[in-house]
Amino acid sequence: MKKLGFGLMRLPYSEDKTWGNIDLEKTREMIDAYMAEGFSYFDTAWVYHGGFSERVFGELVAKRYPREKFQVTSKMPLWGKTDPADLQKTFDEQLKKCGVEYFDYYFLHALNRDVFETAEKLGAFEWMQKMKAEGKIKHPGFSFHDSAEALEMMLSKHPEVELVQLQINYIDWESDNVQSRKCYEICKRYGIPVSIMEPIKGGSLANIMDDAKKIFTDYDPKASMASWAVRYCASMDNILVVLSGMSNMEQLKDNMSYMKDFVPFNAEEQECVKKATELIKSTIAIPCTGCRYCVDETNGGCPMKINIPRMFELYNESKRYGVASYKWNYNEELKKTGNPAECVECGNCQGHCPQQLKIIDLLKDVASTFA
Repeated sequence: MKKLGFGLMRLPYSEDKTWGNIDLEKTREMIDAYMAEGFSYFDTAWVYHGGFSERVFGELVAKRYPREKFQVTSKMPLWGKTDPADLQKTFDEQLKKCGVEYFDYYFLHALNRDVFETAEKLGAFEWMQKMKAEGKIKHPGFSFHDSAEALEMMLSKHPEVELVQLQINYIDWESDNVQSRKCYEICKRYGIPVSIMEPIKGGSLANIMDDAKKIFTDYDPKASMASWAVRYCASMDNILVVLSGMSNMEQLKDNMSYMKDFVPFNAEEQECVKKATELIKSTIAIPCTGCRYCVDETNGGCPMKINIPRMFELYNESKRYGVASYKWNYNEELKKTGNPAECVECGNCQGHCPQQLKIIDLLKDVASTFA
């Protein structure tokens, strides 16, 4: 299996709300191009695109391609679940929406210590083994957002896990918060393959500061910034697939150009990444990936309708290039969304943030910066 996975989390948008604002025609064209080049791995989840991602996969992949031509992963949302029977109910609905009789890989979604406790109370790991015995899950696992210590605890309690999805990119590799390297090394020690999410860190590593970009272009003028981020991840041992949440055909074609016949990093390329990382990390104020879990209505959303990822994006840009340059953009955004200054501190956003950001305090910083 080729290592580039199609993440169905950031699909192209349209104004037609029938499919949750997903542009079906553009998505179909991207899927067909991806499959035509011999790629085959799709990653979706119950919550992606407000619940429409799985339906789109079923419509555009499962209905149109033979089952042996693709692999698909989906995920069990555990937040808010108290009845073990809800696991089966959700899972059966996912099979139906995706149009398949089994999932090649299936994850408990976004495990941290708190969600893991819920999984244990619901018997979620044991339930996945039951689904595996019935042939409905080929390889059970979980996606993860917590410390390396928490990951080791989970794997020691559940050695039956066959795949773990980790956030890995060259910025988060030595992050004290994400702990990409430490988590990766634990999976490697346990002999568990890794699926990588956020290799381009929500797209931010495709558009980096000029000084860092120059390091890469001096070495290879033709290579895109995204290619450096994806190849960095794919060059590691013990990696099953590197996911990319592609939003348009241009991104897809670029990714396929260097992943179709993948060549791992050499020592010089590793050194380029090391130098660029030091520059980029010095400019990041809020390490938000734009995953939108904090504002997703299926997670409860923000009661004040604050577009948290967009506010953090503007804040980061203001720190790089000056507040005056982004004050107008901020005020225009306030015409369409809630004001960070009106946050009611309910904490729902923080409870669903994979990066474990202190969003309430950060929104106060945003509001005071643009006041």
